[in-house]
Order: sequence, then C-alpha cells, then structure tokens
Amino acid sequence: MQRAIIVGASSGIGEALARALADDGYEVGLAARRRERMKRIGAELPTRAAVATMDLTDAEDAREGFFELASAMESVDLVVISAGVGHLNRDLEWGPERETIDVNVRGFVAIATAAMEHFESTGGGHLVGISSVGAVFGNPGAPAYNASKAFVSTYLEGLRHRQAGRATDVTVTTVEPGFVDTEMAMGEDLFWVASPETAARQIARAIDRERDHAYVTRRWRLVAWLLKAMPEPLLRRVIG
Repeated sequence: MQRAIIVGASSGIGEALARALADDGYEVGLAARRRERMKRIGAELPTRAAVATMDLTDAEDAREGFFELASAMESVDLVVISAGVGHLNRDLEWGPERETIDVNVRGFVAIATAAMEHFESTGGGHLVGISSVGAVFGNPGAPAYNASKAFVSTYLEGLRHRQAGRATDVTVTTVEPGFVDTEMAMGEDLFWVASPETAARQIARAIDRERDHAYVTRRWRLVAWLLKAMPEPLLRRVIG
C-alpha cells in the first residue's frame, strides 16, 4: 500500500490528484485550510484518508502540521505540494504580493524541506512540486505569482542536484501546468484550458514514471520553449 500527502488538497489540481491517486490505490493524507471540505473529500475516496488543517502563511505551523500528519500515517511514499495563491495585481498592492510570497515561496519551502527531512529519515520517497509555465516569464499583471513559480521550479531543480550526490533515494518532480480550470485561473480569454481531472491524470502518470519534469498538458512544452527563446521586447508585446 502506497501513501501520499497532498498539500492543497481541498480544491483544484490538489483535490483532483487526491481522487486520482486514491483510485490508483494510494491512501491519502489531505492537507489544506478548509478542514470540513477535506473531510467530505476524504469520505468519498475509495481508500483510507487522513486530514490535517494547514495554513502555509504560517510556515512554522505548517511544518508542525506536516510532521503530525506524516506521523499519523503508517508511512509516506509521496508528498505533493499543490497549494498556492495568485492575484492579478497591476497596481502592486502590498497585501496580495505579500500573501503570494508567504504561500508560494515561504510556505512551499517549509513543506519541501519538511518532506525531504522525512524522506531522509525513512530511507527515501518522492517529492512533487506544482509550479507553472508562468515560471519562464515575468507577468506584468501578476509579477509576484510568476516570480514565485520561477522560485519553485529552480528550488526543485536544486533539490534534484542535491540528491544526485546523496545515498538517500528521493525523486524530485517539477510539474509546470499551463491553464487549468481552477480558482487560480487568471483571466477569461484563456486557451488550451485543461480540466483539473485531465491535469491530475497527467501528473499521476509523471509520478508513476518518476519524471524529473512534466508539462501539463504536454503541448505547453512548446509554449514554454517559445517564451524562453523570445527576445524580451517581443515577449513584452505578446504578454502585455
């Protein structure tokens, strides 16, 4: 029996992935702020589920909650960090920018380091971080969001390099979705929008194959390549 903790499991990709992994036989630990929502999700899963309330804006409390959840489960083979926030914020109001950094950077690292500590104490595991195709370019409408996702992608790459020289067998997977039909989707005129269920199936496949990196859906690989290759003045015209 494999067991997974999903941080950010109360909605969107995290919820869909919890359901997909449970369908594949995983027992799942659900972590997010909305406890009652997670309890309802857990009751609908075909395998046993545990629930932990976790607010990533309080990094120390989130780490404590992670270790408590991991201890409550018999073992943990997989940790997925799907929690995140994003705001359209062209006026650069401090509140939205601060929340984005608190959750997507400080909160992410709090759980990532806790997961690595847990895996190194138990002999191995698999860490998955949900980043974004937005990691490859600066967004004038949501600068903190894209910058935070660039941090997530680079941090996970650093963890992969770190593990290459260590005896503990920890797989680290970076997932960079394009547009997914969730509360996080910003803007109305979006193209190539995937359902959370489609995204979850592709992420589950990447987990099963122990991929280093996955785009969701796969066509976003080309978009990411084009955005990286585009001269900044042209990119500014495209995204402005």
